[in-house]
Amino acid sequence: MTDRPKTPVLDRVHLPADLKRLTDRELHQLADELRAETISAVSVTGGHLGAGLGVVELTVALHAVFDTPRDKIIWDVGHQCYPHKILTGRRDRIRTLRTEGGLSGFTKRSESPYDPFGAAHSSTSISAALGFVCAADLGGDPGDAVAVIGDGSMSAGMAFEAMNNAGHLKKRLFVILNDNEMSIAPPVGALSAYLSRLYAGAPFQEFKSAAKGMVSLLPEPFQEGARRAKEMLKGMAVGGTLFEELGFSYLGPIDGHDLDQLLPVLRTAHARATGPMLIHVLTKKGKGYAPAERAADKGHATGKFDVLTGQQAKAISNAPSYTKVFAQSLIREAEADSRIVAVTAAMPDGTGLNLFADRFPKRCFDVGIAEQHAVTFSAGLAAGGMKPFCAIYSTFLQRGYDQVVHDVAIQRLPVRFAIDRAGLVGADGATHAGSFDVAFLANLPGIVVMAAADEAELVHMVATAAAHDAGPIAFRYPRGEGVGCEMPAKGVPLEIGRGRVIREGSRVALLSFGTRLAEALKAAEALAARGMTATVADARFAKPLDRDLILNLARNHEALITLEEGAVGGFGSHVAQLLAEEGVFDSGLKYRSMVLPDIFIDQASPEAMYRVAGLDAARIEAKVLDTLGIAVVGKRA
Repeated sequence: MTDRPKTPVLDRVHLPADLKRLTDRELHQLADELRAETISAVSVTGGHLGAGLGVVELTVALHAVFDTPRDKIIWDVGHQCYPHKILTGRRDRIRTLRTEGGLSGFTKRSESPYDPFGAAHSSTSISAALGFVCAADLGGDPGDAVAVIGDGSMSAGMAFEAMNNAGHLKKRLFVILNDNEMSIAPPVGALSAYLSRLYAGAPFQEFKSAAKGMVSLLPEPFQEGARRAKEMLKGMAVGGTLFEELGFSYLGPIDGHDLDQLLPVLRTAHARATGPMLIHVLTKKGKGYAPAERAADKGHATGKFDVLTGQQAKAISNAPSYTKVFAQSLIREAEADSRIVAVTAAMPDGTGLNLFADRFPKRCFDVGIAEQHAVTFSAGLAAGGMKPFCAIYSTFLQRGYDQVVHDVAIQRLPVRFAIDRAGLVGADGATHAGSFDVAFLANLPGIVVMAAADEAELVHMVATAAAHDAGPIAFRYPRGEGVGCEMPAKGVPLEIGRGRVIREGSRVALLSFGTRLAEALKAAEALAARGMTATVADARFAKPLDRDLILNLARNHEALITLEEGAVGGFGSHVAQLLAEEGVFDSGLKYRSMVLPDIFIDQASPEAMYRVAGLDAARIEAKVLDTLGIAVVGKRA
């Protein structure tokens, strides 16, 4: 369905200032039209749908009450920012979301002054908002700061570190707790249970405010209900609510889909608040679109879809996804070894561990959005005699790096790191690219770092990790489907630090670490058409290096070129160090390392991103010819 919804009120809104000229009744209609426009736009591009639908009314209310961009609205993570983008001058480009040259799927400072702080990882909003507030006090940009943070993001330690600091500083700061009982997966932990208790047993209309002295800030019709709710809550938390103890005035919970509640509360809070205030808003992810509401993930992430049915258009592939291959391989290993357990940080579906949890519910742990805790928890499991597989996206493992060093590597604990989304990831762009894990892991003493060249190799690497008890071990693999190779019936542990030669040639050797192997083989075919044979090898290990393989390639070829889906400082740098130590460069070897360039690459298809990175077959071939000093004339050289 390509027909766009009728949006007469939304058509009059070009910037948030236009909302100030609308009546409250028109704001109700605007919210309905904004929801329809969001659904229509995401049906064309795909993207994060459910989170945005859950905050439509909240988005309208915030922009109607606050004076953006002077006042800063900071959306935690940014999954929910599409309605915000529509209202802030980007409606004409909203159907370019997450495409090459189009709008980012997250907030992005370079895209609009209405995006004061970029985000795509969770739990940063309160820290950033407090920074804006303090900067304003010191003569920086003026205006209020509003952090909109979900209950899942609130489970992360960084959010509470920021609240503790804000409560101490007592600055005027607004935190909107967008409580939808769901992040990417249902939230887990004591905080989720605590929030559930806060609003259990009384209707929204009572505005169950537990804030000391905050009842007077409410509009008159709601004050009596709030007083009753406050008394009810006194018995729930000794000494007041958790948020009050952190120094915040607490207001709520209120119905986040009812503008008749949202608007007066936000207007009153905006007019009268003097210190940090937390407004607890209850919403439903996927609200107002039945297919999203019915979905297990509430329509968190979707491809292009039909608006009427919600049916997604997905390409059929004969190859399994790397994520599924990892999950199925881990299940097979766990069936043979009862000490194998799995840990995820709020990403059971994304890492494939939902499948593991279905098979071994007592041996799978979702710790919430808490990567630091996930790593150290895994270290504790290892120290206690278990075999933990800590499955975290490359981009999120960055958040737990100190724990990888201090709690795992120094103690030589056998934590197995399954690193999903390695390399460039397409529509999610630079914030989710797995660019740095090889560089920040391979420099740690005693760690083993592997990269799967294809889905069959991933099966063997899971088996290798399961069998490895001598210290930490990591294996990385990309997003998406495999190459369609023949799959082994069972994983076989690889010899640590041993690569393999895939194709024999002469003069030049291409040594790949990771899934650029397929592109290296294509480049070798193109070189063969020019009358030049190339050796192609799969390193398998960045640490420890296969010294014999590398030195043989270097000594028996005029040129050696390494390939990897990572930043400088990774596999190629370790190879260069080895070659220098062995004096191989003295013999005249031409060595080149092909890595991700020293830039953050914006969203596009993975294929387009790797062309930008110079890591596709055509550019590998060109690098070989340039290294050998061969000028290209026509099709042959």
